[in-house]
Order: sequence, then C-alpha cells, then structure tokens
Amino acid sequence: MTTAATTDVPDTTADFWFDPLCPWAWMTSRWIGEVEQVRDITVHWHVMSLAVLNEDRELPEDYRALMDRAWGPVRVVTAARLEHGDDVVKPLYDAMGTRIHPGGRQDLDAVVAEALAEVGLPAELADAATSDAYDPQLRASHAEGIRLVGDDVGTPVVAFGGTAFFGPVVTPAPKGEAAGRLWDGCVLVAGTPGFYELKRSRTQGPVFD
Repeated sequence: MTTAATTDVPDTTADFWFDPLCPWAWMTSRWIGEVEQVRDITVHWHVMSLAVLNEDRELPEDYRALMDRAWGPVRVVTAARLEHGDDVVKPLYDAMGTRIHPGGRQDLDAVVAEALAEVGLPAELADAATSDAYDPQLRASHAEGIRLVGDDVGTPVVAFGGTAFFGPVVTPAPKGEAAGRLWDGCVLVAGTPGFYELKRSRTQGPVFD
C-alpha cells in the first residue's frame, strides 16, 4: 500500500476509486457499504479504469481482450455522472456490479442496458460504451486516484481522510461491527506518517456472499 501526504480531509470521509469490472473493487465496495451502517462516514465515489491502467503494458492476449471490453462500463458510469450528477454513480455501480460479479454475467452490453433501466437513467447512455467522448473526464478521475496513491497499484483505491491506499483487499467482505473495526484500522494506519505497506499473498478468490 502506498500513501500520499495526510491532508485536512476529515477521517470520517472516504474517497473510493473503482472500475466496475474489478472483482476486488467490488468486494471492497461491499465492505465500505457495511461500514456506512456502523460508522458515521461519508463516501465519495469515483471511477478509475483498468483499461487506462494497462493501456501501455504488454499483456497476455486474453487479458488484453478483457481490457478492451473494460472501457464500456466505466465510460457509461462517467457519462451518467456528467449528465445526471454524482448521486447516480453508486446506484449505477451497484446495478452493474451485482450482475457482473455475484451474477456472473459476461454480456456487458446487456449488463449496461439493464443497469441503466434499474437506476432509471436514459437508455441512450449505453452509447457512451463505444465512444471516447467522455474519456478526458474518465482519465482525469483515474489520474486523480493515481496521483494520491502512486503508480504501482490496481483497483480499488481508497483514500481515508485524504491518505490513499490500494485496497483494502478483503474476502469475504466483513459485515457489521467487523467492518467497522477494519475501517478503524485503516484510519489508524492512514494517520501514521511514513506508513506505506502491509501485505500478504492472496490464497482465496472473491467470495460474493
């Protein structure tokens, strides 16, 4: 985990950067949703992009194909935010992510169309999936998350009170007070000057419960 300098942002505020296609971002988002039930926190939701993160990297052919597909959902979320406001970001992410991750859906065009309908957003926003019209704003949001945390990361990026980390990466997502205690620990390490990394190898994939 990589930190940025501590700011004056309250430690009851989190900024969360996600790509709708990332299962680990999904797990972390389920955790922070639990935290909202047991701690008085405010979460601001932002997009980052696996496609942008990996666009200049040499990748296996199958993963490159996945990154090409990854443009669609994050572009649609960006378009929805710009056209309809920040408040639609989390509901749209929830609607997409539920279908992609626990739902196991592979047809991203159908996922986007259904998610837009569920949230009550115009169907034509789906056109953004194959357009670069909103890419400058998408890239700006991605760049802000990377600016805070550094280059050697993936998604999610979460800033606690202004100090950003990659993660926490956790499965299954803690619930209730267990989620709150993990939040407390993240805030604690975020407030420790010079704290950069605490890591172990993953031995389990995402558990979508």
